[in-house]
Amino acid sequence: MSTNNKVRVGFIGLGIMGSSMAGHLLQAGHSLSVYNRSRAKADALVAQGASWCDTPGDVAAASDIVISMVGFPHDVEAIYFGDQGLIARAAPGAILIDMTTSSPLLAQRIAATAAKRGCAALDAPVSGGEIGARDAKLAIMVGGEQAAFDAALPILQKMGANIVLQGAAGAGQHTKMCNQIVIASTIMGVCEGLAYGKRAGLNLDTVLQSIGSGAASGFQLNTFGARIIKGDFEPGFFIEHFIKDLGIALAEAAHMEIDLPGLTLARKLYQQLAEQGYGRRGTQALFKYYEK
Repeated sequence: MSTNNKVRVGFIGLGIMGSSMAGHLLQAGHSLSVYNRSRAKADALVAQGASWCDTPGDVAAASDIVISMVGFPHDVEAIYFGDQGLIARAAPGAILIDMTTSSPLLAQRIAATAAKRGCAALDAPVSGGEIGARDAKLAIMVGGEQAAFDAALPILQKMGANIVLQGAAGAGQHTKMCNQIVIASTIMGVCEGLAYGKRAGLNLDTVLQSIGSGAASGFQLNTFGARIIKGDFEPGFFIEHFIKDLGIALAEAAHMEIDLPGLTLARKLYQQLAEQGYGRRGTQALFKYYEK
């Protein structure tokens, strides 16, 4: 890895966010190997010069830095461990970066196992959703060793604009839990405020014009509030994945003996929506609860 453009990068998980993130790396001139469970999602990147691999392990074998952006902790566990997993197939000195929102304990296990193989591992979950991934302006929260962070930083900078090493392995995931906890109660507030305004007979566009620049302003209100007003519930981030995140946060909170009633309520409401068939809609579809 003598120069950045000679770093061979692998990317696993080409969903709503992963496809854009991988695309930035390819556009930056990096050799890119890719894998996704549904191969069709890799077609556009392959057409642009990426190399398809038949398994995640094959990606690891062909890469100096491997990035994973998959759905759930069990998906992370499945691709990292085992005889054909990323850790076993990666060459000594490789850096494995899991950007999935996952369990802090799993991140620590990955880092410890990778170290025994002569590899480094970083947990680097992101915030910013589809828009942040598309615009390469993600906030990236990293856990791991300083040396691995420094080596991976030029790659991370192709995908994000706010990249912070938060501490040892698992610290990135804990920071992402802080992020999701804040979002959970914030999006409830956005939906409740707009539901109140709608019931009061107000023009929600002009309501947003006023409160979107005041003390209530923020990404959730100004971005997702605007989508709610338009009736746009397409996913920037799936409800089913948010429920997963809130479950991880609640489990960690229980372990630390901290009560988070806002988080508890948000998960309950989102679970109700998922049961009604909204699991693959965006998090702003929480407004559907208040429309009943």
